[in-house]
Amino acid sequence: MTTTPRHVQVVVAFDFSATAEFALQRALEIACRAPQHVLHVIAALDPRHGLAALETRDVDWQYADRVQKLVVEHVQAALHGRASEGDVEFFVHARIGHAADEILQLAQQVGADLIFVGSHGATGLERLLLGSTSSRVVAEAKCPVMVARAKGYPNVDLLRVVDGPSEHKPYHPPLRFSYVDRSAITRPNEWPIS
Repeated sequence: MTTTPRHVQVVVAFDFSATAEFALQRALEIACRAPQHVLHVIAALDPRHGLAALETRDVDWQYADRVQKLVVEHVQAALHGRASEGDVEFFVHARIGHAADEILQLAQQVGADLIFVGSHGATGLERLLLGSTSSRVVAEAKCPVMVARAKGYPNVDLLRVVDGPSEHKPYHPPLRFSYVDRSAITRPNEWPIS
């Protein structure tokens, strides 16, 4: 008897910023590798200002409709030519309201299993005055939240682990494993860490 895997509902906050792009790209990577992930991409539109990345006159249903179409085009372009293990299902939501409120409300409505948000890196007084959408979503979400940002660590060539005694502490070599054919197998120490 085969069972169909349960769909995993993933909310992705998107506002055309660089950090939102990182969040979208991470979510697309997961959905392409594991198509049971259903993406709900949300553009939360500030009622007074809309999205900072787009020209705004009046934030109304027509503006939301325009933003929704732009997000659809953006997601389609991001998926174009990308390899996938199966069909990737996604929905695009454009909602007028405070970003954190709208993201959390959508997460509740779809029974989110995971939320992706970007972090604009506001600190100090700016964060105190403006608040942080990602911080609030992390604090109030009822599921795991992935805060996506650009990698800041340099690439490192890992050194080969050499077993040997230590003058200060007893040494216990790390246990190495690979998960192959639905079981964890011990990796010999001479296998490189990759």
